[in-house]
Amino acid sequence: MVVTARLPPVIAEWFSSRGWSPRKHQLDVLASYQEGASQLLIAPTGAGKTMAGFLPSLTELADGAFDGLHTIYISPLKALAVDVHRNLSNPIEDMKLPIRVEARTGDTSAAKRARQRLKPPHILLTTPEQLALLISHPKAELMFGTLRRVVLDELHALVTNKRGDLLSLGLARLARLAPEMRVTALSATVARPDLLRDWIAEPNRDRRTDLIRMVGGAAPELNILETEERLPWAGHSAVYAHRELYDTIKRHKTTLLFVNTRSQAEMLFQGLWDINEDMLAIALHHGSLSVEQRRKVEAAMADGRLKAVVCTSTLDLGIDWGDVDLVVQIGAPKGSSRMLQRIGRANHRLDDPSRALLVPSNRFEVLECEAAVEAVSEGHQDSEDPHPGAYDVLAQHVLGMACAEPFFADDLYAEIIRAWPYRDLPRQKFDKVLDFVATGGYALRAYERYARLRQNEDGRWRLSHPSVAQQYRLNIGTIIEEPMVRVRLVRSREQKRGRTTGPIGAGGRVLGEMEEHFFGTLTVGDTFVFGGEIVAFEGIKDNEAFVSRAFSKDPKVPSYAGGKFPLSTYLAERVRRIMDTPEDWSKLPDQVSDWLRLQRDMSVLPRRDSLLVETFPRGTNHFMVCYPFEGRLAHQTLGMLLTRRLERMRARPLGFVASEYALGIWGLGDLSALIRTDRLSLDELFDEDMLGDDLESWLDESALMKRTFRNCAIISGLIERRHPGREKTGRQITMSSDIIYDVLYQHEPDHILIEATRRDAARGLLDIERLGYMLARVKSHIVHKPLPRISPLAVPVMLDIGKEPIFGEARESAMADAAEELLRESVGEVERTPI
Repeated sequence: MVVTARLPPVIAEWFSSRGWSPRKHQLDVLASYQEGASQLLIAPTGAGKTMAGFLPSLTELADGAFDGLHTIYISPLKALAVDVHRNLSNPIEDMKLPIRVEARTGDTSAAKRARQRLKPPHILLTTPEQLALLISHPKAELMFGTLRRVVLDELHALVTNKRGDLLSLGLARLARLAPEMRVTALSATVARPDLLRDWIAEPNRDRRTDLIRMVGGAAPELNILETEERLPWAGHSAVYAHRELYDTIKRHKTTLLFVNTRSQAEMLFQGLWDINEDMLAIALHHGSLSVEQRRKVEAAMADGRLKAVVCTSTLDLGIDWGDVDLVVQIGAPKGSSRMLQRIGRANHRLDDPSRALLVPSNRFEVLECEAAVEAVSEGHQDSEDPHPGAYDVLAQHVLGMACAEPFFADDLYAEIIRAWPYRDLPRQKFDKVLDFVATGGYALRAYERYARLRQNEDGRWRLSHPSVAQQYRLNIGTIIEEPMVRVRLVRSREQKRGRTTGPIGAGGRVLGEMEEHFFGTLTVGDTFVFGGEIVAFEGIKDNEAFVSRAFSKDPKVPSYAGGKFPLSTYLAERVRRIMDTPEDWSKLPDQVSDWLRLQRDMSVLPRRDSLLVETFPRGTNHFMVCYPFEGRLAHQTLGMLLTRRLERMRARPLGFVASEYALGIWGLGDLSALIRTDRLSLDELFDEDMLGDDLESWLDESALMKRTFRNCAIISGLIERRHPGREKTGRQITMSSDIIYDVLYQHEPDHILIEATRRDAARGLLDIERLGYMLARVKSHIVHKPLPRISPLAVPVMLDIGKEPIFGEARESAMADAAEELLRESVGEVERTPI
């Protein structure tokens, strides 16, 4: 009651006029703030977290006496900032509060951004990149000196990546510019709340930080699609379920259909549109589409004009659409926290259950979906933990702080170690980063273009030239995608008089962007799906690819580099447990449980705490298939290292293929005989020491290091993507980074960017830590099963060996035929029910 009485009457009356009252967790945030503390609020989607985050700001600003910037709201998504702007403006207008709210994203005009620095609104809604830009301007203290609050939305989506590193450094600077600043962080899916509370508390260590949990709310309802169709053995498109999905869309008011990659989104949208005899309003939303197209879809959703949206993680977070009554997850969710986040998009209201439907794309994914249902029903979270800060991000921040004002190294270091990811940063590493920013490092200091800082006589570090600041602001950020080209719709060659040899000119609308490498696989006239349309490739010039509308029964589907999620360790453990517990198979579809029984009869099943390794001949080759269930990244790394070891053991490996669940290796040597005669020891083959010298020597030879270095070089500012009036092509950037990598690797192998590259490769591209845990788990628990032929469980991974690039429905049909042939080969003449 005391807390409620401290609400301004105008706000209390606003709640009453709608028949509402502030919820306990909203008032708890307000009370904590009024007591001088920061807060981490954990509450389910639809619980009013956004109002909880802004209630202290509205309370302090209600009387109109405050002048200047009071609150910064930071979101991981531009779309979320725009959505919150809309939802926050409505109650402010209803209450007639004298509060100015503005959004600042990459889409904000230059004139408005300049005005915001001079005359900021009371509440500014922005992103981590824009915060970094703002604090890099001279006199930033004039803008931020009045700052009282920072609201961090969907914190879990920020703290596990380099954007979180950049944000943490920005918060450390804000804590210096505005010592009275308090932080309110909001999240729905957190596995380790205390860790996130420490993350937001670090910049102001002397300030209390409260952990506030909201309990209650309706439990989500989660089901797996029950189908009479044959479940695929492999693949990720779920073509078998398109008709059932269409019928599901018709039965619901608005449906969000989530997929894990943009190429899957294109395939699903096209599949649904092909059977859309009722002309339902179905839209497509993913990160490669143009901003205008995405905003149209979001506006149509907000107005309730769409029946369904096929989308990727671009709509994972926070956007408040109360009319969505069903979420569909196509393919396995890869983690219970991600699934809970996506479920929360349905029935975005606390007291109504969110409903979701899981649609597995293949038989292994049935097991993963079942594991996810169990985890969600138990409320288990498996979100990632924050990680130590990246050196390339730190280099970017150091340069940004020099853009703001000259600095003493001691002062900046003291500030940086108040950012949680950098709290344990050794001074030696900071000095190496500073030297890199100033000179490029030992191997590059002879080149003037890498000299970005100079030291004054008083010891302060300053910019070497004013143009460095302009280049910094053009290239800020940590999101590095594959080299992209704009896709522009134009007239086809056949629509012109005669034929031409080059691209057919600009003038049409931009459909969006696509990875540059995809167009290297096309010839003029090839058709593909993009933005829900079938288009024909007409040519490419500079950074634009020209396409025209076309008709094709078999268009290609672009393969995008981003958007693939790893299988969470928690779900992987549950999948192994399901397979090891036959009494639980009754909850599985008959065709899946029959498949597992057939495996048990023909071979053995993977045990929960051991590693099954099967060996068998097929044709002129010999195969080894193992089932770690540790995700594609870890399996790919394991495959690279195992083939090196098998080569040394003269087992003559030819190649490997990895899935989320299994790893298959093939070669000319008889692996069963080598193991049987003790010429090949599985304990030695899978020993943990492969993560030492074997890994190092492979990295030395691998092109992966150059690709990873390229990203680190861009983020650190060593290589610039953009210059005033022009942008480098992906080919130009790659050539520059490859040359620099070779120089550093040869002359300065301990360069800070080489070290940053190794850390990134180990964590993000190779999953070394997870692979290490797996090798330790299965030590002395490896089960070898020699077989005369392929096992039923090996069928899915064997389908990926020697696979031809087939697109569309033909791919599904070809894979189904190949799977049946492999299964017949596996069981021989045994009588069985088709599975």
